[in-house]
Amino acid sequence: MTDETPAKRAHRPPHWRRDLVELAALFTAVAAADSVANTVVHGPDGPTLLVASAAALLATTGFHTWWARRHHPAPPPAEDEPRRTGSAPASASGPHRPQAEAGATTLWRMRTTVRDEPGSLAALCQALAHHRVDILALQTHPLADGTVDELLLRAPAALPPGVLTHAVATGGGSGTWLERADAHDLVDAPTRVLNLATRTALDASELPLALRQLLGRCTIHSIPARSPRSGTPAEPVPAEGVWEETVMRLRDPSGGSITIERPYLPFTPTEFARARALVELDARLGPRVPPRSDVLTLPEGNAITVRRADPGDLVAAREMHDRCSPATLALRYHGPIGDADRYLRHLLSPRFGRTLAAYTASGRLVALGHLLWDGDETEVALLVEDDWQRRGVGAELLARLVALAGEARCESVYAVTQASNTGMVAAMRALDLPLDYQIEEGTLVITARLAPAAVRTAP
Repeated sequence: MTDETPAKRAHRPPHWRRDLVELAALFTAVAAADSVANTVVHGPDGPTLLVASAAALLATTGFHTWWARRHHPAPPPAEDEPRRTGSAPASASGPHRPQAEAGATTLWRMRTTVRDEPGSLAALCQALAHHRVDILALQTHPLADGTVDELLLRAPAALPPGVLTHAVATGGGSGTWLERADAHDLVDAPTRVLNLATRTALDASELPLALRQLLGRCTIHSIPARSPRSGTPAEPVPAEGVWEETVMRLRDPSGGSITIERPYLPFTPTEFARARALVELDARLGPRVPPRSDVLTLPEGNAITVRRADPGDLVAAREMHDRCSPATLALRYHGPIGDADRYLRHLLSPRFGRTLAAYTASGRLVALGHLLWDGDETEVALLVEDDWQRRGVGAELLARLVALAGEARCESVYAVTQASNTGMVAAMRALDLPLDYQIEEGTLVITARLAPAAVRTAP
């Protein structure tokens, strides 16, 4: 089987000269044979003519051999062998390089407003494709005078954000907002909303977190029906809620209201409807706290049960308050406490955070740990009964609170105490996390920056 390609056969020299030479040689041989035959038969010089005829035939054969060697190309050189057999050299990778060699990429979440007319989205996609940006997901939010497109992009890591924003403007986008995304954003929007609804259904304290993850980088304030300090009633919110560009106010099912602010990016009607749906789901399900509890053995041998607390623990918490010394209450609440009942109702409500309670084997509440949602930040606070301090109860509660903050994707937690509260300082240092200290007029604020790997392996 030949291994020559059609392209190679197309460059062969024509063979009409060789055919002409062979035909002339044939005619010469026939004529010479006829002349020799006649001469031998009719003349006396027959042998001489036979020898001359043989010499002519030999000469013709030699000429034909020389002509064939001169007009047939030599075999290809050794370095052309790969190309002749159809295999490419190892160094010729071509334009289709493996993905690993194409370079690193970065995920971006982008929102921009385009005109509500045919071809506007195509122009935006073409502008992104010019910079080799891949669109992984797309959501549209119709408005009265345009459409807000929310996109999940995979762009080359070397592409600056400014260039990406300029490309969107070139494609017809305006009011563009851009931030880094992660693997959690790869889930499509319906699946993400269902996951948030499931989390809200299982735990009432998940509602503020679910709203924050649903609406992106925003500030959420849970305002009680009455202030825990002054008892002043809060401003009522209509049942259908209030939406004003960058602010949403929704009625809290447990009383009070939920205020959501996002100054850098206005809310859309679709986002307002989704937030209302989550709040309505929470209202229909009523108060609920996961019934999980863990029995732990302290270093000195005592066993305690740690579980989530709710308003049903109000009586036990009030009794623990009565057993605590004024100094312990002052360290926890940063001053004298006038109405413990109002404070405890606020702290035990799942709407404002998560509370862990530590009970002894006899059913006595000896410690409370609070994880409080404070807008964009998260506060941790501890109250341990005097007789149970310095036994590791507070450190155990704090480690679990930090783990809950990590699950909620909080970037940091802070504790407000006094510089003389060495127990709280030691418990924060035992977390083995980066700490920042800030002291103002005797008040100490300790901020722990959470490492995802560290908080997820906490108890």
